[in-house]
Amino acid sequence: MPLFEEQDHTRRDNAWSIGVGGCAVIAFAALLALIWYSAGTLFLIFAGILFGVFLNALAELIGKLFGGPHALRLGIVSLLLVALFSGVVVLGGATIAGQASALSATIKSQVGTVKGFLEGRGIDTSFMNFDAKTAADAVSDAASSTKEPGPKPESGGTKATSAFPSAGAIASGTSAIVGQTFKVLSGVFEAVGNIFVVIFLGLLFAAQPSLYRKGLLSFVPTKHLRQAERLTDDLSETLQRWLIGQLLTMASLFGVTAIGLTLIGIPGALVLGFVTGLLSFIPTVGAVIAGALIVLASLGSGLTAILSAIGLYLFIQFLEGNVLTPLIQRHAIEIPPATLFAAQIFLGVLFGLWGLALALPLIAIIKVALRHIYKEADIKTAAPE
Repeated sequence: MPLFEEQDHTRRDNAWSIGVGGCAVIAFAALLALIWYSAGTLFLIFAGILFGVFLNALAELIGKLFGGPHALRLGIVSLLLVALFSGVVVLGGATIAGQASALSATIKSQVGTVKGFLEGRGIDTSFMNFDAKTAADAVSDAASSTKEPGPKPESGGTKATSAFPSAGAIASGTSAIVGQTFKVLSGVFEAVGNIFVVIFLGLLFAAQPSLYRKGLLSFVPTKHLRQAERLTDDLSETLQRWLIGQLLTMASLFGVTAIGLTLIGIPGALVLGFVTGLLSFIPTVGAVIAGALIVLASLGSGLTAILSAIGLYLFIQFLEGNVLTPLIQRHAIEIPPATLFAAQIFLGVLFGLWGLALALPLIAIIKVALRHIYKEADIKTAAPE
């Protein structure tokens, strides 16, 4: 009888283990599915945290120089950023808008030239076909597609009635126009909404950083609290150094690019400089895109301008890779280029633009976390029993 009871107890233990393991697998799969479907929201929150870290870093920098309470320093930083943005919009808005319009026309013209050159040599250029159909094209296409077949008008009769599209054609063309307009407006509202969400979250995180730090550490068991505190402080310090260094790098590249293109005589120098500075936030991929835009914009200015633009691009890459990044970021993040590029490809394929833009800070967080984990493991291994 005890033998049967022991076997029954063993079976119940095995069933319990299998049930718990199955529930754990299902819960883990549900967590992965939740992360996958809410990746855009998670990246948006992460961008807000980064902006909050950036504001907090500037506030601490002002505190080291002048002192004062944190709320006052954060208010000064916010006012300075608003004043800087307003000054750029008010003083340079008309110039930037004019240059952007001229640059857009130049790039469209050069794309057409390159496409015609490739087509003349039998190269397929279908990948360069952009959806640039205008409202008039939409109306005309709808009219031609919905025109009802009928007898041709007599030669002696009037053709005024056949010159106008039918009511169905006009309605179809109008719906196409409304649909395209709605897509554009929804995209604009989504982008503006995301920007406001990032700014609002950043301000909330920067206003009371200690509150969110304590709230995060409250979920950590007491025996691991000291390690979690060191990890949190190291992550915050790493991101702060990287963000400030990245801001200095972006401003330097903007100035060098704008001045260089102005001296060369390429239209849209301010816009291209601004775009180059922004794209430098995305390592490797951003530099390639910025270089392509610079060279493309110089195609209509002659061979000398093209060679000068290529030389300026190479100089910018040398300046960023061998001067600015080692000088500014040498104490912030040290990630091998191949590792960073592979992470950008992986996250970009999975999550699109968010993964591509935020690959570097994510890899930096993973690197700092792994360094602390291995360090704690080495300490435990070396400790005497």
